[in-house]
Amino acid sequence: MRDTVVILHQEVGPEAPADELDVLDQVECVERELRDMGYRVRTLPFDLDLRNLARRIHKLHPALAFNLVETVMGDGRLAPLVCSFLDHLGIPYTGSGAQAMLLTTNKTMAKRWMGPWGIPTPEWFEPGRPSEGAPPFPATYILKPVWEDASVGIEAGCVIEAEETSALVKALHDLERSIHKPCFAERFIDGREFNLALLACGDSVEVLPVCEIVFDLPEGMPRIVGYRAKWAEESVEFKGTVRVTDFPGEDSALLERLRRTALACWDLFDLRGYARVDMRVDREGRPFVLEINANPCISPDSGFCAAASKAGLAFRDIVERIVQAAARPPVQGRLEPCR
Repeated sequence: MRDTVVILHQEVGPEAPADELDVLDQVECVERELRDMGYRVRTLPFDLDLRNLARRIHKLHPALAFNLVETVMGDGRLAPLVCSFLDHLGIPYTGSGAQAMLLTTNKTMAKRWMGPWGIPTPEWFEPGRPSEGAPPFPATYILKPVWEDASVGIEAGCVIEAEETSALVKALHDLERSIHKPCFAERFIDGREFNLALLACGDSVEVLPVCEIVFDLPEGMPRIVGYRAKWAEESVEFKGTVRVTDFPGEDSALLERLRRTALACWDLFDLRGYARVDMRVDREGRPFVLEINANPCISPDSGFCAAASKAGLAFRDIVERIVQAAARPPVQGRLEPCR
């Protein structure tokens, strides 16, 4: 029998929404693979009773923690705390470190980092903060939570036409009162949407096959991957957002540009193990990074696993690479194949 691995995940109550319940699927699948690989495995929910949690973890003497925590107390702002806690305990863990988690979980902070490094990202606006350039009016914006992943809080009504700053501020305040989370406005890129999964491989990192979300939605419905598109399986939005991994030859130059942009994000934020970069491409063929997910979903029906499958990788391969990367320093992005 090999060493012990402790799987950490957020607490999930019986009335939790679909995006939170999804982590339990990830826990089950990761636990099964780790056991098949010969590890002892224990799963623990992460809570804010840190002294007690530290005692419980130390009793297990784990060689590694597999970090599947996406929120703490339902708040994405606390997710980086898990990495800092494990750093404090001196326990290696999967995925990116505390700084990368903090910088990427805060979407507007990530944007402020990307701009000076030449990584394109849509202009945005936050009430009470200096905007990234003068917001163009009138214009189409999409309203988003600053900290949350899984498209929490994002629905069709979040895409708005704003005539002036005051209208944008009011719309943001209305959304914040509705979902009780800080929000920002981002210039809406009305174009194609792509997800790029990155997976460590020894001393390198591999950009897995590109996934595109193809929209087949009713006329007048914005082409976005909102909460219902991800989690409400019987909804029009879910059925009208289809993931594809095959592309015509004329897309080859664009796909290469997307890969290089994803690798630039990997390097800038010192990502480790695995990550996903979401982008939109405008009608002129220009890519824009929407967000970097340093702890992406790896449930079997996720986009990450779809990309891995297209590359000929089984779920076991994903888990093995993530575990192996936890014991290595961050690696620089390269386009050479890992296999």
